[in-house]
Amino acid sequence: MSEWLLHILAGGAVGLAIGMTGIGGGSLMTPILVFMAYPLRIAIGTDLLYAAVTKAGGVIAYHRQGMIHWPIATWLACGSLPASGLTAFALRWVFDDQHNYSALLQSSLGVMLLGTAIVLSLRSRLQSWGQAAEGAPQCNDAPPRLMTVAVGALLGVLVTLSSVGAGAIGTAVLLYLYPRLTPVEVIATELAHAVPLTLIAGLSHWLLLGNVNGRLLLGLLCGALPMVYLGARLSSVMPQTLLRGLLVVILAGLGLRFLFY
Repeated sequence: MSEWLLHILAGGAVGLAIGMTGIGGGSLMTPILVFMAYPLRIAIGTDLLYAAVTKAGGVIAYHRQGMIHWPIATWLACGSLPASGLTAFALRWVFDDQHNYSALLQSSLGVMLLGTAIVLSLRSRLQSWGQAAEGAPQCNDAPPRLMTVAVGALLGVLVTLSSVGAGAIGTAVLLYLYPRLTPVEVIATELAHAVPLTLIAGLSHWLLLGNVNGRLLLGLLCGALPMVYLGARLSSVMPQTLLRGLLVVILAGLGLRFLFY
């Protein structure tokens, strides 16, 4: 019972962070599970399915508001979903034992945590940089479409290896590539892409690699789902600049920890 309660509390804490800031799912949950003594591969696989479920409600809400640019989300998915599946197959067939790719997972997690911290600190500037770029692309231009597919493929590989980056890093790239979209539209569009990506990556970890703990996942979701809603209600009264700054410091510290220890 105490272990089950700990799972609920962990899911609730991360769910609250997701609701208040819109980010922090994989970036916080995977390190928390590692610190709870779960193997890194189990933490990553379980967290991917946790992220898919907790973010699904946001997609429905944004879709009803007409905030999602589905063509852009589709271009991202055209790159990310095949790349995610191929990455999982590579882990399954290239490595003889699950422990042999632990170092790869740890390095990927460290890099993605640091990368997330960096893009969060630069987030407010990315859209202005995109607008200032010569010939800033329209949403239907071919060059950004191809670039979007390529970015999706890279995210597919890295998210499958680390469970981190589907939200924050994907949003940062879209802010630069599509500066004419509002920040809310960018967040909504990336969220619509992040749900199928984390779902496919999580199912791949589960079915191909055996890297999902079902009991742990259920406990995390029991805590997260109500707290995501509460966090969303609190987001309007919480100091977002302070919260994001604190998150940047935490993620940078975690990234250095997984890279060098």
